[in-house]
Amino acid sequence: MREVLEKLVKGQISMDDAEKLLKIFAIEEIGNLARIDAGREFRKGIPEIILAEGKRAEDVAEIALSMLNEKGRAIISRATKEQMHAIKVVVPSEAFLQVDDKVGLMVVKKKGFEVKRTGGKVGILTAGTSDIPVAEEARVVAEEMGCEVITAYDVGVAGIHRLFPPLKEMVEKDVDVIVVVAGREGALPSVVAGMVDAPIVAVPTSIGYGLGEKGVSALMAMLQACPLGLAVVNIDGGVAAGAVAASIANRVAKFKKSKEGRS
Repeated sequence: MREVLEKLVKGQISMDDAEKLLKIFAIEEIGNLARIDAGREFRKGIPEIILAEGKRAEDVAEIALSMLNEKGRAIISRATKEQMHAIKVVVPSEAFLQVDDKVGLMVVKKKGFEVKRTGGKVGILTAGTSDIPVAEEARVVAEEMGCEVITAYDVGVAGIHRLFPPLKEMVEKDVDVIVVVAGREGALPSVVAGMVDAPIVAVPTSIGYGLGEKGVSALMAMLQACPLGLAVVNIDGGVAAGAVAASIANRVAKFKKSKEGRS
């Protein structure tokens, strides 16, 4: 890193080249617990997200506190109530806490930490109310990556008339990408993909029973979708969908600003 900065000062490389080189650095080891990719957000635009699933509560709390001290923010997904309690015990009292018990998602920020708005716009739709927890994962991740997020829930094909007003709003607001979350037969992403020119990130959820239960039918339907411009993440992959959608939206916003600057 020092070498890159020295070359920049000497005029041997450009600011853009220095930024690209710096994006390959910064892996911080926290004891033997975890390797926190502290440079991920700078390198990729995606913040480190701590998956709490399968970890001891005290370990999740220690990792979260280290991330908070290092980056000013910690995002924790799939946390149990015990893990959430352990985190609340160790973080400073003045820290900002955002907690979603339904999906086990926590965002902890130091006082004064602000997410820089990028100009990216993400739409999120769910087929049913049971799909909302997964959609909320996507929403929080996209917002923490600087995007404006427009949501509309319970607009599935069982009452397809509910879909058109929110979809019209998203088109009017010129969203860059739409996340569509659905369980059971997973039909909604195909319908939306056939109606708009924005890329679709489809998320199958584990809602459903019988043959093809636990999201299998929804996943297969989305993978077999006829409309082009639709990509699929794993079952209940709200975090992944939010990261992909925000990456697309932020890339679009970056080039829009660049184009405006040249005009």
